[in-house]
Amino acid sequence: MSDNSLRRAVVLVSGGMDSAVTIAIAREQGYQVHALSVAYGQRHSSELEASARVARMLGAVEHKTVHVDLRSIGGSALTADIDVPLDQENSGIPVTYVPARNTIMLSIALGWAEVLGSRDIWCGVNAVDYSGYPDCRPAFIEAFEKLANVATKAGVEGQGLRIHAPLMRMSKADIAREGQRLGVDFAETVSCYQADELGRACGHCDACRLRAQGFRDAGLPDPTRYV
Repeated sequence: MSDNSLRRAVVLVSGGMDSAVTIAIAREQGYQVHALSVAYGQRHSSELEASARVARMLGAVEHKTVHVDLRSIGGSALTADIDVPLDQENSGIPVTYVPARNTIMLSIALGWAEVLGSRDIWCGVNAVDYSGYPDCRPAFIEAFEKLANVATKAGVEGQGLRIHAPLMRMSKADIAREGQRLGVDFAETVSCYQADELGRACGHCDACRLRAQGFRDAGLPDPTRYV
């Protein structure tokens, strides 16, 4: 379809600031957003609750949560009984990396996009202020898009599927500014790796430090609720 207002997009929503801004950008470009969250066995449910709020707040036409048990294989501080590192800089790939998480999430999004007849999948991965995860890099997104176009009926029949990662080369400060421009209420988002049941952030994990630094660098007040 040539009219963006008639095009559907599947947008991965984690409940954090990056995915919220990604929804807002897709909406600004005229897409009907079908928001997708994945309950993969993460440490807390606060981010899933935030996902539903964010999808509703930013005008998604629907929000779906799919359950996948990555805790059964563990291997990460987010899916196993491993402490989340606090107040330290990471070198290399940190223990909060969840094996194959983004590959699995994008695969689920790809399946739903085919069902919806959507050619566009959006995600908020970022390669600037990120935590060293290999599945947040441009090479991964490029490779997955190639995979999508040879592994699906839609791709093989020439419909053409695209993976959009609009935040890929933006700093956290850039993302904060873009969210402000688009009217995103960051107070409704949850980024912390170990937020409490009320969604309040610890203020010490890698995700909290990157988020707080982003607001400082952008010259914006930090709306995060801390424990």
